[in-house]
Amino acid sequence: MLLMSGYLVSAQKNIYEHKNFDRLSQDHKVLAILPFLTNLDLKHDIPKDELERLKEKEGYTVQNALETYFSKRKTKKKFSVEFQNTKNTNAMLAQHNITYENIDIYTTKQLSEILQVDGIISGSIDLNILLSKGVPTEFNFMDYFMGDSYYGRIGIKISDGQSGKLLWKYEKKIDKKTGKNTFDLIDKMMKLAARKFPYDREKKKDKDKNKD
Repeated sequence: MLLMSGYLVSAQKNIYEHKNFDRLSQDHKVLAILPFLTNLDLKHDIPKDELERLKEKEGYTVQNALETYFSKRKTKKKFSVEFQNTKNTNAMLAQHNITYENIDIYTTKQLSEILQVDGIISGSIDLNILLSKGVPTEFNFMDYFMGDSYYGRIGIKISDGQSGKLLWKYEKKIDKKTGKNTFDLIDKMMKLAARKFPYDREKKKDKDKNKD
């Protein structure tokens, strides 16, 4: 219980929400999930073109993992918004010649107009291991003392399509306790932040109760 409480407190400390979130998001109906921008710092040398390919693969894997998480929760009617199918998102981006290599030069407002959505879910991930291939999960105290259990950091953010303002952000370090692969990582970290996720119906109920 103490360990779980520690995780929850840590999750809340790493969450930012815009003070005017409710007003800025009141008309939000559909959000698009973008492939994540990846920075790889692998221990062995890799040709530049291969490194770029791996970065892209990791970025799309996070996109898919987030869609999977939201889809599972959506069946339980947990959210007040819909999430655009990522295949449609990526197809629409390709139709406008927007690739993984140049997506970062477009503004949130531009991308929202192209994708015809109300907001954008995006983020970045820094890794020193290929998370999509899985990470060692055996527990070893020496790894924590030597720093070998730290694999990077991930940041997820939601931006308003009309104003381009950052509405919500969640950051978390990645280590052996986080999850054995990308899908496990996203599932665990989002569950920790579930009651802080701004479009969660339960969170909205809590807000309404506090107002009363």
